[in-house]
Amino acid sequence: MHQQPVIDQPPGLVEKFDDELYLNDRLRSMGNAFTLPKSWEVKATNDPDSLYAFIKENIPTYPIVGKPVRGRGSHGVKATITAMSPYPESCGYWAMAPVMRFNHDNGIAPYNETVAVTDNSRVISNELADDPAYGMIIRQCERVASLIKATAPIRIDIRRFRPEAGEFAIFDVNMKPNMIGPGRPARKDQASSTAMAATACGWDYTRLLQEILKGASALETFRQYQSPFKYRLFTHCSRYIIALSKA
Repeated sequence: MHQQPVIDQPPGLVEKFDDELYLNDRLRSMGNAFTLPKSWEVKATNDPDSLYAFIKENIPTYPIVGKPVRGRGSHGVKATITAMSPYPESCGYWAMAPVMRFNHDNGIAPYNETVAVTDNSRVISNELADDPAYGMIIRQCERVASLIKATAPIRIDIRRFRPEAGEFAIFDVNMKPNMIGPGRPARKDQASSTAMAATACGWDYTRLLQEILKGASALETFRQYQSPFKYRLFTHCSRYIIALSKA
């Protein structure tokens, strides 16, 4: 039973790193190893005046994007990178080609179930792939996956500090990839960012699933998982606000 292969993340990893504020703060504390934007925690309150006062006092630059500490939300995402966990034929953690998001509304990506990913996303072109900023953020995403010891693919959302040029920042680290695939009735044109990135590897959706299965971990690996960080459990309900400027 201990050797039963499983495709997933250890529960301990998910409990810790689904807290996006916590993980981003830990990555930010590592100096220049990772590029992240500034952020502030905004606690839940029934007093809007105090919230407005906090924002006015603490947040000097705009635009800003509000994100939940846990849960869903693709606001502010400009590109997505899927980082794959190791399997026998791979050389450790590695990342697929970035998938760009476009057709934003005032700089915000529409919700995936409102606008299909295939309608507002594409794998970066060969020309863009030569941009050193992409290579830098891809390596950072691979290091994130290695640092937290992910045992299955993770999806990392990124965004540039400036609209058309310059370095990227890590925006969200999601403990599971976006795995929508084509084939179901009325959804034959649907695909996820991970499935789109797989096409740059020459993989169709079936091959993508086969490659993910190669990375299955023994159940005992999940039981023995230990975080690289000393974790403090948060019990609050809050959002954090990200400024699109460098930390």
